[in-house]
Amino acid sequence: MTPTIVYHPDYMAQIRPGHRFPMSKYGFLRETLTARGLLPASGGFLSPAPAGVSQVAAVHDLAYVERVAEARLTAEEARRIGLPSTPAVARRAFLSAAGTLLAGRLALERGVACNMAGGSHHAGPEGGAGFCVFNDVAVAARALLDEGVVRRVLVVDCDVHQGDGTARIFAGDPRVLTLSLHAERNYPARKAVSDLDFPLPDRLGDAAYLETLAHALAATAPFAPDLVFYNAGVDPHESDRLGRLALTMDGLRARDALVLAWARARDLPVAGVLGGGYDDDPWRLAARHAILFEEAARLAS
Repeated sequence: MTPTIVYHPDYMAQIRPGHRFPMSKYGFLRETLTARGLLPASGGFLSPAPAGVSQVAAVHDLAYVERVAEARLTAEEARRIGLPSTPAVARRAFLSAAGTLLAGRLALERGVACNMAGGSHHAGPEGGAGFCVFNDVAVAARALLDEGVVRRVLVVDCDVHQGDGTARIFAGDPRVLTLSLHAERNYPARKAVSDLDFPLPDRLGDAAYLETLAHALAATAPFAPDLVFYNAGVDPHESDRLGRLALTMDGLRARDALVLAWARARDLPVAGVLGGGYDDDPWRLAARHAILFEEAARLAS
């Protein structure tokens, strides 16, 4: 069965060739999912309209959000983010946030849905950082909470980097539980404090990683969320340019299967987001990201 997928062609914004951020991966992922029968040759996905300024400003400084929208970030803000301040990059950020919100709504209806972008977890209350303009999961969680659609949200972040922006946005908010499983010695150098942090040593392999993840998920039991957002970043892979862990392809698949099966066993809707992944070969990278969608298809069947 094909999973419920959220995608927009403008998830890809034009940036200079050779940029460290692999913007092309969204297009390569779409081709990979089509080749694997998870998307038809045309269509097969739901597309969001861009999020509104006020919606994004519920978790970010309003003046910052307006500067993004008007493509007039300061040089320092653009440097911290690592992406240019252009209309295309701004549109991508508003679309990505809306896409994760749409995935959350669809997960509540259908059990599981995946956004083919998102996971921009370094963006905090004051602004963006680390290739993250807006924190899409935070925007989505806050919108659903404020609407009263859900009462409690769990964020399971398995990107190799700590979800520091998400932790800072929801610090002191009892409605959101933030869980981050990340490489201890990786970006950001100065970590935030999640509700549940699991810093991991370099080159940790599949078995130890999966054991820690199972323990981390079990630790959320008292929280009883209504919805789970899952950041399925593939940068824990052993060949990732920016990762420090050592998961194999089988390890990534076992990780995604574990999170999704854990949610299904508890009748918890889960919205998956893409998260980080860095490789000079976009096809290799797309193959890693495709695992989330394959496992989501199995969950939906």
